[in-house]
Amino acid sequence: MSNRTIKVRQGAKLDAEITVPGDKSISHRAMMLSALSNGPCGISNFLEGEDCLSTLRLIGQLGVQTERTGETSLIVHGCRGRFARPDGDLDCGNSGTTMRLMSGILAAQDFSTRMVGDASLSKRPMRRVIEPLEKMGGSLSAQGTEGTPPLEIRGGKLHGITYATPVASAQVKSAILLAGLFADGPTTVIEPAASRDHTERMLEYYLVTLRSEDNPGAGPGCRITLTGHQTPESRDFAVPGDISSAAFWLVAAAARPGSRVLVKNVGLNPTRSGILGVLVRMGARVREVVELVGEGEPSGAIEVRGSELHGTTISGAEIANVIDEIPIIAVAAALASGETVIRDAKELRVKETDRIAAIAANLRAMGVEVEEAPDGMTIRGGAPLQGATLPSFGDHRIAMAFAVAGLFARKTTTITDAGCVDTSYPGFEKTLSLFQKGGYFGRSVRFLKMPGAPGGKP
Repeated sequence: MSNRTIKVRQGAKLDAEITVPGDKSISHRAMMLSALSNGPCGISNFLEGEDCLSTLRLIGQLGVQTERTGETSLIVHGCRGRFARPDGDLDCGNSGTTMRLMSGILAAQDFSTRMVGDASLSKRPMRRVIEPLEKMGGSLSAQGTEGTPPLEIRGGKLHGITYATPVASAQVKSAILLAGLFADGPTTVIEPAASRDHTERMLEYYLVTLRSEDNPGAGPGCRITLTGHQTPESRDFAVPGDISSAAFWLVAAAARPGSRVLVKNVGLNPTRSGILGVLVRMGARVREVVELVGEGEPSGAIEVRGSELHGTTISGAEIANVIDEIPIIAVAAALASGETVIRDAKELRVKETDRIAAIAANLRAMGVEVEEAPDGMTIRGGAPLQGATLPSFGDHRIAMAFAVAGLFARKTTTITDAGCVDTSYPGFEKTLSLFQKGGYFGRSVRFLKMPGAPGGKP
């Protein structure tokens, strides 16, 4: 991963139409479910980010054959969930999604494996997946201090369980459901609030039978059950654009009155689109159009028009829907008038870095008043941002959020150790440079012939 820097100058009003790379969460799951399937599966618009490439390399180590058919497309040859014993450790890089979801699959294999990660991943908690998988009969051991990687798994026979997760976590839920594919009997996951539901939608798309029900007091889709010994059907899958990547440009437009951005072919899964509701509450004008509901994941276009933003409160069940967007929401809060309060987001402490501490430190360096709390922060916005040299903390979302903040700051903002943006958004800096220039770009123009002209209608 390159240790490059990103330098940002103040941007200008813009009117832009863009696309963003494929969704990271969906790209991971498409590869895993294709590998578990009963035949070849084509995946298009696959994210070429470092995290997803870690999953691609890992399934290759497990004997899954893949073919690259284009820059962002590939074929994965499913092996009905029967993988080959790998030679050596399985390297997950910086990808917590790879390690946690694959732990559910590897717990059911008839061999032992050891998953490792980089320095950042090696500090992230794994007990949250170890506990339910051990209740299913798995044997897992976190070899790092305080339940952190490396993660050693001795595969074996599993049985279904009913498990209530302490917090709403798509990764924990997904690890249990993937293990449940191999288990005797039914497996049920009960959540206190609905986390993102990509895994359930994609399991159904790959023709795995499951049941999603309301959980009293928690909300719709918070109780998911599947019966074991099902094999996903081989099918082709098109990955929509990543709304978490789009969020950076949505905020860049929303916070500049008179600006407009239209993001096309982006995922509009309702468990991921909470950023839109937050921006509406803050005063932005937002329009979404669902154009495709097939293949398990709704997608379409989002248009945001800028205005004077004001503070809001983000807490409770909403947090699970915007957890990855909190860094860029915090930047929007700094640019808004009044206070923004973020609560119930303790999960941010154990992401690629302690995101609460990282956000607070970088905002203060830009002249913003921030009060940090154990589970969030209060941001007092409205003061002009000052350019500064800011660390990325090795976290792709921190790096990109504060590069966008630099578009609004006096003098130059420099993000150090910014190679981490390749984790989820290769090409980020190219789009950033367009937002610095402002003006008009990315429009699709059709030239129509007048009646009677050569080639036109008479």
